[in-house]
Amino acid sequence: MRVVIAEDNVLLSAGLELILGTKDIEVAAVVTDAPGLLDAAARHRPDALIVDVRLPPSFRDEGIRAALAVRRAHPGLPVLVLSQYVERVYAHELLADGSGGVGYLLKDRVSRVGEFVDALRRVARGGTVMDAEVVDQLMTGTGRNAAVDALTPREREVLTLMARGLGNREIGERLVITDNAVHKHIGNIFAKLGLPVDDRGHRRVLAVLTYLDSRG
Repeated sequence: MRVVIAEDNVLLSAGLELILGTKDIEVAAVVTDAPGLLDAAARHRPDALIVDVRLPPSFRDEGIRAALAVRRAHPGLPVLVLSQYVERVYAHELLADGSGGVGYLLKDRVSRVGEFVDALRRVARGGTVMDAEVVDQLMTGTGRNAAVDALTPREREVLTLMARGLGNREIGERLVITDNAVHKHIGNIFAKLGLPVDDRGHRRVLAVLTYLDSRG
């Protein structure tokens, strides 16, 4: 796997490069600003991007806006946002095309290297990985959706864990239910949300997006 890192903190970017190197993940480029990210994505055609939300010069939202621009230029290019901040509008926009390959982790909450690398690999494979705190913030709001309202409390729990990027086995372990029960709940969620019967991975992303749409 080859990645491009957009991070202005030299110590953090150097640390990421060292860590990823030990996991057979090549860092094709490290950039410190949005124009650099756009250029590196076009030049290196990486398998994934690791992007901080706030980059020079204003340190507001340059990084995540650049990531969105890259996704428009290179549809489906996986993006893992690694930041101290949750930008609700842009995080939602990253999910909006429904193609997956999106992750949003908070720097202060990444406690284990293995979990971070696993999240990166999931995103590179087209999965969706959201930190629990990011999910909580995205779900704040008063929006309503009749299909989502029809979900049972257990189905909502399952869907929330899907938004965090957990697979069926992990969801079962977290909720202490069988794999068959998880499979049944997810099937019910897809049916109630009116999602297509094909492309299971894509439907997981659409289910999460529908839920988030209903919450804000």
